[in-house]
Amino acid sequence: MKQRRAVIFDCDPGVDDAVALLLALAARDELDLLGITTVAGNVSAALTARNACLIRDIADRSDVPVHAGAQRPLRREPVEAGHFHGESGLGDLPIGKPREGVTPGHAVDFIATTLRSAIDTSRHVCIVITGPMTNVALALQRDPRLIEGVECFAIMGGARSEGGNITASSEYNIHADPDAAHYVFNAGPVVYAFGLDATHQVRATPARTTRIHALGSRSAVAAARLLEFSNALPANGPREHGAPLHDPCPIAWLLAPQLFRFRPCHIDVEVDSPLTLGHTAVEFRASSERAQNVQWAIEADADGVFDLLERYFAAGRSGKA
Repeated sequence: MKQRRAVIFDCDPGVDDAVALLLALAARDELDLLGITTVAGNVSAALTARNACLIRDIADRSDVPVHAGAQRPLRREPVEAGHFHGESGLGDLPIGKPREGVTPGHAVDFIATTLRSAIDTSRHVCIVITGPMTNVALALQRDPRLIEGVECFAIMGGARSEGGNITASSEYNIHADPDAAHYVFNAGPVVYAFGLDATHQVRATPARTTRIHALGSRSAVAAARLLEFSNALPANGPREHGAPLHDPCPIAWLLAPQLFRFRPCHIDVEVDSPLTLGHTAVEFRASSERAQNVQWAIEADADGVFDLLERYFAAGRSGKA
């Protein structure tokens, strides 16, 4: 039997983070989800932790711990995005009290402990990051040797040809903590980056959302409702075009890497300029002075990604709604 891939999922749920979480939690046969770590981002740290617990309830995965993490960026004021994700962070999903709360222990401590164990057992961990990279940067800054336990980083963040979604050139996750992003991009292991150039190709059109809703499982209905909320936001463009499916892309890649095409590049993150703060300078030209430290997603198979979502959200995997 093929060994499941060990994964830490660091996130800030968030509508599209929630869909990504539902996908990761549904893939129990392929992903050994060691834990979910949350960070202040789309909404406050208290809400992102609660939201992760609520999504875990929907997926019926009480076996996966949720650890709450950093409440603010490394050296800046928090930048929230509730206008995109609703006051709760989960669109218009019904919000109640999670069956179980967060597991004791800070997210940074959990990441550090898990990576030390990975080094000792030679079972490296893929860290998926779909929010500001504060938790991971803090763990690695505390003990740089932890990088030896990382197989790869799979992140949603950055923009090049598509331009930004917060400023003219910066994508939200990078803009919210550019110092952390700069550190993680240059930490050492290969980074697979799913920026707006790729995620804008994967659109939750009404037809695709309807097919997911029709599956009838709790995860499917919740995911469809979250996607429908995004589709209704004027900032995401005409509803018939569908909102971009950002954060599920790294999870989809872990499950079906053939759905994405990459180019090697070097990425620098702007950390000083008020005008271009969080800009990702994606340099495809090879140079002896600049290591090509990132695999930048340039193409995504949107039909394939939604076929994947349908397969994992199908009724029976996580119960009927």
